[in-house]
Amino acid sequence: MNAAGLWADLDERLLEAARGGSDAAFGRLVARHQQPVRAFLRRLGGDVDEADDIAQETFLAAWRGLHQFRGQSSLRSWLCGIAYRKRLTRRKGQARAWEREAAFAGLTAGEESLSSDERLDLARAMVELPIEQRAVVSLCLAGGFSHSEAAAALHLPLGTVKSHLTRGRAKLMQALSLEDGEHDRS
Repeated sequence: MNAAGLWADLDERLLEAARGGSDAAFGRLVARHQQPVRAFLRRLGGDVDEADDIAQETFLAAWRGLHQFRGQSSLRSWLCGIAYRKRLTRRKGQARAWEREAAFAGLTAGEESLSSDERLDLARAMVELPIEQRAVVSLCLAGGFSHSEAAAALHLPLGTVKSHLTRGRAKLMQALSLEDGEHDRS
């Protein structure tokens, strides 16, 4: 069994114990998945405190809804899906401008090579994406999710995820004057 299979097996055993009422098992699941869920929420936008609040709400909802997880996706995908829906719900009705969003780190694997100005440009470009595209780009490009995992997490058809990723990437590249993934430094 490969490492991914071992981690999935551990999640399954911890999930079963948590369903049986083990607070300790659920605590281990939270410890294993809280950082990726928080990172996903931070990439979606908003301030760090808001992302952390939504992450906390996500794990409370997961605790209450453990029986709803059917294992059709990874546990992390399911948690990111809950986080995404919590984020959408929180944003509905709020009139805050997207410009308030804090800059975030780690959108792409090569971001560490970007200057501070380029990172801010990237954050601004992400803010301009529709929330659905932003979620897909965040999961697939920054979170390392497969198209299928993102589709499961966001409750979107696979084709829609692929379209959102293609359009979102194109908009980011255009906004940042990127060609084939390389920044034009001339």
